[in-house]
Amino acid sequence: MTKGILLLLCGLAIIFPGAALAQNGHGWGHSEVSPATHHDVSPPLRDIPPITPRFIEPHEAPRPIPLAHANGLADGQSDPVHQAVANVPVAAAAGLDFDGLGVGGGYTPNAAPPDTNGAAGSTQYVQWVNEAFAVYDKSTGNRLYGPANGNTLWTGFGGPCETSNDGDPIAQYDKAAGRWVMSQFAVSATPYTQCVAVSTTGDATGTWFRYSFSYGSQFIDYPKLGVWPDAYYVSYNIFTS
Repeated sequence: MTKGILLLLCGLAIIFPGAALAQNGHGWGHSEVSPATHHDVSPPLRDIPPITPRFIEPHEAPRPIPLAHANGLADGQSDPVHQAVANVPVAAAAGLDFDGLGVGGGYTPNAAPPDTNGAAGSTQYVQWVNEAFAVYDKSTGNRLYGPANGNTLWTGFGGPCETSNDGDPIAQYDKAAGRWVMSQFAVSATPYTQCVAVSTTGDATGTWFRYSFSYGSQFIDYPKLGVWPDAYYVSYNIFTS
């Protein structure tokens, strides 16, 4: 399994957004495979002291993606698939309710937008907000680890993944493999880097396979990660200036 995960992430498929590629004449649907510049296996996360988040004034303004005419509609033209009528309400059973990361949850978000995301595994829930994450027991809501700065995951890894904590986080759970997938970028300086970690088991407080992917001077904004049977696919809004 270790070898399989290493091969999978070293061949991480990077799907570039069509809007950025169209400017370079490549059109839509182009993809590239990026080899990892470095990888290792971490100690158990539970044995790594969390890097404690500190509150600072919000430093990031919302970054809207220009969408003018991106859907092919002319000015004033209605979207033909717009849903104008609400569906019939469906009852849902309320589950466990507990504070996540935020005011009252042991951590105050320090940027806007907060980039809140998280995933539920078989026994745990992992949430990542801005530059900090935490691991919770899914059945009790007890916090098992954190809050910790995102780069805590790359303690001892070296390079920008260990020294930078820049956010745009991703926390997902690969249900088929029973593994956690965590990622954030390191863009405080070039080369701009995407930091990826895949748990070796379904326990987010255990050991992790860790990887860094370098993109030189290409600013890899808004990373999004999709879990697929044959690979983990990442998309970016790429800036080259």
